[in-house]
Amino acid sequence: MARTDHPPLYQQIAAQWAELVRNGTLARGEKLPSVRALARQHGVAPTTVVQALHWLEDARLVVARPRSGFFVAPHPAAVPGLRPETGAARGPQRPREVSVDWLGRRILGREHPADFVSFSSGTPGPDLLDTERVRRAVARAVQRHRHLLCNYPSATGQEDARRALARYAAGLGCTLDPDQVIVTSGCMDSIALCLRAVTRPGDVVALESPTHFSFLEVLQGLHLRALEIPTHPRHGLSLDALQLALETQPVKAVLLVPTLSNPLGACMPQAERRRLAHMARQHDVAVIEDAIYNDLSDSDEMRRTVKSWDTSGHVLLCDSFSKTLAPGLRLGWVEAGRYGEAVRVIKDVQSGGQSAILELALADLITQPGHAAAMRQLRARAAARVQAARETIAAHFPRGTRVSDPPGGLLLWLALPRGLEARRLHEACLAERILVAPGTVFSASGRFRNCLRVGLGGSWSAEHLQALRRMGQIAGRLLLQQPAERAEEEVRTPPFREPQSWDGTGALERAQGGIGLAPRADAPLPQAG
Repeated sequence: MARTDHPPLYQQIAAQWAELVRNGTLARGEKLPSVRALARQHGVAPTTVVQALHWLEDARLVVARPRSGFFVAPHPAAVPGLRPETGAARGPQRPREVSVDWLGRRILGREHPADFVSFSSGTPGPDLLDTERVRRAVARAVQRHRHLLCNYPSATGQEDARRALARYAAGLGCTLDPDQVIVTSGCMDSIALCLRAVTRPGDVVALESPTHFSFLEVLQGLHLRALEIPTHPRHGLSLDALQLALETQPVKAVLLVPTLSNPLGACMPQAERRRLAHMARQHDVAVIEDAIYNDLSDSDEMRRTVKSWDTSGHVLLCDSFSKTLAPGLRLGWVEAGRYGEAVRVIKDVQSGGQSAILELALADLITQPGHAAAMRQLRARAAARVQAARETIAAHFPRGTRVSDPPGGLLLWLALPRGLEARRLHEACLAERILVAPGTVFSASGRFRNCLRVGLGGSWSAEHLQALRRMGQIAGRLLLQQPAERAEEEVRTPPFREPQSWDGTGALERAQGGIGLAPRADAPLPQAG
């Protein structure tokens, strides 16, 4: 299919109405003209208008009311101060060699002393997961299939497990052949296998910015170059910037987390997921999709994957259940589309199979009638923890701090007041045995100097909320010291500047006074006390 210089007509129409919502021309709750009226206004078919309205609905700018029409959302998802990302996104940076920040490995890559209060993990701990349910499933698998303990496992996984995973994938919007599903030892194992299959050392991989620290580790280990693509705090990777990258850079693969990206917690709208699948086919580039957080999303719609829109096999879907069932199972899976045979060969040579008993226990867990209810309970408990943490941050961090409000998961992304570097706060907290990751470790270029990722996973107690309060007090103290130290600081390190492309700092919500807490579309904007 030939590439055009302009987005589809329905996206052009949607962009016009999106701008009217974003700039306040259309008030919250205001009714849009009818489909027929809009078709006449733009001189297009009604079906084109319907596509545009569905795009706006996916972007959470409008809502549909049965038999009434479309209305501007009560709390539109657009972020004040941002230009729409249709045709206006800044370009990506140049590809660069990846050299993983040693600080990231110290914080995120190993266990820490028991007396530390850690905010380094986004993985639910035993207090959120149903450990008894997992124990029973493993015990049943051992009882029924203990003979498998004396056999070498299949490299691609037990047939019953692959069939169960294909059924599970239907909930992600995918129709998969169980024979094409490959069981792995985790989501990162799946991603590494996919990268080995579609790239060679020195190749360029496009990824979100900021991105998952483990992605950078894998890219470094495989001697791949990272091309950081600007990423919206709500809607994820900018496809306009990616389009420019695909046209100007030798990109071999795109690696991203469309649902609840790590560390931002962004969710790519379905219209953009469909567009990404089309771009992959159009440019013959592999898209490696990490769906590990999909079951933690509050929205059923956001659990539908990019892979569900893939018609050419260019999307490689990677997933595991370490964030929802049991990290200790160490099981993941991949459906690699047109690259499936290459992935299968690499896996067979590299690692062989996993524990057949654990695979069958996993198959039992995800096919139980109560699995969906268990996921709802997990999401509710995680949401309560996130809300408590956000309220604590709002009450105790200094004026000008901004924090994300992801629609699920256990990660928060903080932007500190300008001039307060996150590494200074990290070091000051470390002295009080509080562990938190500065934003620089989530970039190959050392960006996000005034950002923090606060992980709310692992074991949790009132001590963690107390540590968050103390962290805010320390940040306030460092901010007060800033004027006296400014001259010395400017000599020691380059001054903080607004980046040339969006970096997760200036695009979070700003409130009138106090802390700007980026609201969900259906939530009021809290004010700091």
